[in-house]
Amino acid sequence: MLDAMRLFPSDPAVRAVSQKLYETVRDLPILSPHGHTDPAWFAKNEAFPNPAALFIQPDHYIFRMLYSQGVSLESLGIPQLDGKQQADPREVWRIFAKHYYLFRGTPTRLWFDYSLSVNFGLTERLATGNADEYYDIIDRKLQTPEFLPRALFERFNIEVLSTTDSPLDTLEHHKAIRESGWKGRVLPTFRPDAVIDAEYAGFRENIERLGAITGENIGSFNGYLNALRRRREFFISMGATATDHGHLTAMTADLDAHTGESLYQRILSGRSVPEEQQIFQAQMLTEMAGMSAEDGLTMQLHPGSIRNHNKQVYEKFGRDKGADIPSPTEYVRNLRPLLSKYGNSTNFTFILFTLDESTFSRELAPLAGHYPVLKLGPPWWFHDSPEGMMRFRETATETAGFYNTVGFNDDTRAFLSIPSRHDVARRIDCAFLGRLVAEHRLDEDEAFEVVKDLTVNLVKKAYKL
Repeated sequence: MLDAMRLFPSDPAVRAVSQKLYETVRDLPILSPHGHTDPAWFAKNEAFPNPAALFIQPDHYIFRMLYSQGVSLESLGIPQLDGKQQADPREVWRIFAKHYYLFRGTPTRLWFDYSLSVNFGLTERLATGNADEYYDIIDRKLQTPEFLPRALFERFNIEVLSTTDSPLDTLEHHKAIRESGWKGRVLPTFRPDAVIDAEYAGFRENIERLGAITGENIGSFNGYLNALRRRREFFISMGATATDHGHLTAMTADLDAHTGESLYQRILSGRSVPEEQQIFQAQMLTEMAGMSAEDGLTMQLHPGSIRNHNKQVYEKFGRDKGADIPSPTEYVRNLRPLLSKYGNSTNFTFILFTLDESTFSRELAPLAGHYPVLKLGPPWWFHDSPEGMMRFRETATETAGFYNTVGFNDDTRAFLSIPSRHDVARRIDCAFLGRLVAEHRLDEDEAFEVVKDLTVNLVKKAYKL
């Protein structure tokens, strides 16, 4: 299924350079500084239950495509809020195999073929005819020591992997990993949306829990901010190097102390209106930037997704079930309050992502090409594809260069897709650099330096790894 020259340009001269570049980074360690894998996998180190639970049920890239073609989430065994998960895993796998043609031309197809071939030695395309055979082969291997989570982590040559964690999380699984003596680096990431977004389910209860955990008086804005500082300190003590923020917009604000207190009281009362909630989130982005300037945690902003667009799916299955839809995002005016205050700091790294590709050349690359704190995150989510990666390099490099970007991160819940995602990113970067060399826009020796920087060095620097 896998051609050695996949994703390289068809032009022979460019392909030759791209291949040479790729050979120098193909086997470098994987740095995965932003993702959504479950730390319990590595704390408990138990066998994955079955192929469906490993490949299909945690991966919204897969089940959202199936759902779009009339396959019910119930038939795929996606967990429901009422606890139901009634689906035979073998039948789930058969449904996936029957509909595998839906993924033609998608990055999911690239990732999945890679996983089947490299991890399980399966060289024929998945189809109805071989579905049961493939299920049995994979299922047997998952019960062997070589396919336990820690063994796969080591086989994948992962140097560090960061999870994404609630500010209320005890991080017990991260603690268990650290105390186990295992050498794998699995780090938490501070994701405070649950106590910053007033529309988040259980928001007011979350604020109460934040106060109880930290011992701070969350009845005042200063107490609330101090509680967040305490949680950040705890995350840092557990190895965290970054925060992550998933707001709808990139709006920021810089309110005076009196206005901030008054707004917080409205939010805390539960009587706030949407406009006030939006301003509160905007203010909290600036507050989080200030805290990062103090404690050194790299700050990531992932705006532009209208979450849980499908109300029926949300009410039955909850968050993150494939119904998050991109929305246009404005950065220049929205980020100005934050950047006016912290944009020239020396102890602050602010990584911007987008689902609105039109902003790369118009807004994000010019911003990152000026402000010392700003760096551009790689193509994210719907644009984590060969085409999306190439568009990013073509539109951002002309203004921001390579060194105002941060390499690649996989942003995945699907553990076995991590090596394939990084392999795709490395191949596309080599293809882009190969073209620059062939067009005499970049010397070949420089291309070899750049591709290593894009693969490991920029990631380590931006995320302090």
